[in-house]
Amino acid sequence: MEEKEKGSKGGSEERWKGAIANLTEMTSNLESLQKLLLKKAVFVNEETFSKASLTSEQARSIKVLEQRVETLERELDAAISAAAHARAEKRQAEAAQKDAELRAQEITRELESTTKVFELHMEELRAKQEEISKRDREIKLLEAIIQTLGGKESRSTRYHV
Repeated sequence: MEEKEKGSKGGSEERWKGAIANLTEMTSNLESLQKLLLKKAVFVNEETFSKASLTSEQARSIKVLEQRVETLERELDAAISAAAHARAEKRQAEAAQKDAELRAQEITRELESTTKVFELHMEELRAKQEEISKRDREIKLLEAIIQTLGGKESRSTRYHV
């Protein structure tokens, strides 16, 4: 697509350059004619004078149009450069957005993994807590049995003496 734009731009430039060259040549011819008229100071009839005046007016118009063409060419070049810059920025923004999305997915996966590991640790801690509680109950039961047996022994030893 850019080649197409360059091709059409190249064709336009050629035509504009040709037109400007023609206008420049006409301007030069008109200036030569004007100098010649000034040097020779020839009196001419009304029709010739009108044609010369018209030619002079056209030369001034051509000059103004040439300047306008140059201004428009500069503006067009600036617009093309700005569009290219905007396209480059858009591509960079899209790439940055894609990178951010990938990073967010990666972080989400890491968080899910961490959550699973945490859940496994919590299950393990609960199991250990249950085991500790069970052993604690067993120890209390054994202490009660020991205390009961110990109390009976001390009673039986008191009475048997």
